[in-house]
Amino acid sequence: MFAAEIFMHRFLLSSAVRTFNPEEADWFYTPVYATCDLTPSGLPLPFKSPRMVRSAIQLIAEKWPYWNRSEGADHFFVAPHDFGACFHYQEEKAIGRGILPLLQRATLVQTFGQKNHVCLKDGSITIPPYAPPQKMQNHLIPGDTPRSIFVYFRGLFYDTSNDPEGGYYARGARASVWENFKNNPLFDISTDHPPTYYEDMQRSVFCLCPLGWAPWSPRLVEAVVFGCIPVIIADDIVLPFADAIPWEDIGVFVSEDDVPKLDSILTSIPTDVILRKQRLLANPSMKQAMLFPQPAEAGDAFHQILNGLARKLPHGENVFLKPGQKVLNWTAGPVGDLKPW
Repeated sequence: MFAAEIFMHRFLLSSAVRTFNPEEADWFYTPVYATCDLTPSGLPLPFKSPRMVRSAIQLIAEKWPYWNRSEGADHFFVAPHDFGACFHYQEEKAIGRGILPLLQRATLVQTFGQKNHVCLKDGSITIPPYAPPQKMQNHLIPGDTPRSIFVYFRGLFYDTSNDPEGGYYARGARASVWENFKNNPLFDISTDHPPTYYEDMQRSVFCLCPLGWAPWSPRLVEAVVFGCIPVIIADDIVLPFADAIPWEDIGVFVSEDDVPKLDSILTSIPTDVILRKQRLLANPSMKQAMLFPQPAEAGDAFHQILNGLARKLPHGENVFLKPGQKVLNWTAGPVGDLKPW
């Protein structure tokens, strides 16, 4: 789910929008592959990412003039970690780190989006996480299959290894789902992840998309692709590609405090409203905008990102610096991040 940076790179290598003449370029993409730095168990290590990004910037600043002329204001980076360019999976520590100072002028393309949050800076482009398009395609079932499951969710309710005392993970929202609805016959919820997971989503009316460590998760992509009405439980979330996807029309938003009332909220939605949401979700353009297919296809997530970058053009007069002018401080940031990579 952190692979968007890599697939964006692959897309641009063969894209018609790429130029080999840097003087013609509106934007410079800087792939760092920070999310490929993994633990032995295959989990990303965001803690070392600032040093990787700093080293990458130092390299391009020393080798070419383009970073220095704007200090990165015409560069973009993909930051698909939990809290984007704050580079930590725990919110409190991410807030303490803040966005890497060297990225303050660059445009960030990131999965994390939450209003009025230090880890989402103005001008960022919020994107969906990566979910494997071909794998989902292989699990499609006939479109007229009855949706016999009312509410569906598979995933963690508690993260005892990282939150042993409970209450911090998902701000308690997932725990509340389990405690209130584990015995409710309308709710098919479990920590199990069956081989029929994708098929089950296609048999469900509502799919819960609660926050985890961060507000976003691949469930949002899966719900849209499989036509299951996403129930978004993540206060102040900034959703991807709002100009292409009418989230208010296709989804249901439930505040974290209202999770105990989830059953009454969902059962009170009129049938005609449910059918209207399902019809909108059946539109292929909705699904396409959430996916990173290989090769790229018209209207997909790659093209939505390009649309977002295009809307930021032309660059204003304040983008390019005067000779000798400096804005960013190379030594700013946590001391541990300043060590050479």
